[in-house]
Amino acid sequence: MIKKIFSYLIPIKIYETKSSLSKSIEVTWTNGELVLDSENANYSYGSLQRILRLGLKNIGYEKIVPMNHVLVLGVAGGSVIKTLVDEIKYKGKITGVEIDPEIIKIANTYFKLDEVKNLEIVIDDAFEFVLKTKAKYDLIIIDIFQDTTMPNFLFETFFINRVCSLLKSRGFILFNTMLLNDSQNLRNKKYVSEFFKNEFQIKTIPRVEVHNELIVIEKLN
Repeated sequence: MIKKIFSYLIPIKIYETKSSLSKSIEVTWTNGELVLDSENANYSYGSLQRILRLGLKNIGYEKIVPMNHVLVLGVAGGSVIKTLVDEIKYKGKITGVEIDPEIIKIANTYFKLDEVKNLEIVIDDAFEFVLKTKAKYDLIIIDIFQDTTMPNFLFETFFINRVCSLLKSRGFILFNTMLLNDSQNLRNKKYVSEFFKNEFQIKTIPRVEVHNELIVIEKLN
């Protein structure tokens, strides 16, 4: 409790480790809440939770509550899962895919992710999982970063088409992206303008928490 109180004055790091996939993973008390950070980016809770919460609000909580199955690609500490369960009161199935088992251990220890009853965690590469899964989803949340870098496959035609094929009718994709330079701005513009045709409705929410842009895609039929 003392650390939580002092964190309003200065961030207090309580755990730090490295994994084979992440340079640095830190758990820190910041402004009275526990957050999970990489070396240069917020991975869960803090600003990331605010970003994805805004995307979910844009879709509409009333649309999310009756959904049957949500897929989260990139779990980290699980803040978007906690938003779904604790704030939106979503009771359907959640499948979370995370490539780094060390991060899931931290999420279970510090953020009690393993107490979420309607959650199944799969340790796998998101690209591989999307190729293998036979399920259909009402909502697919894509939040995949290696520190501040987004893997190239997220913007490749094959991956995009495969993810879209997993969506049910009237389903949504919520894609969190980071824009740090002009080439990434152009990358997002191309993504929005070239990959989604008549059967999809797409909108962007730019400059969320300065460097993030949310892309919300709805499958119309």
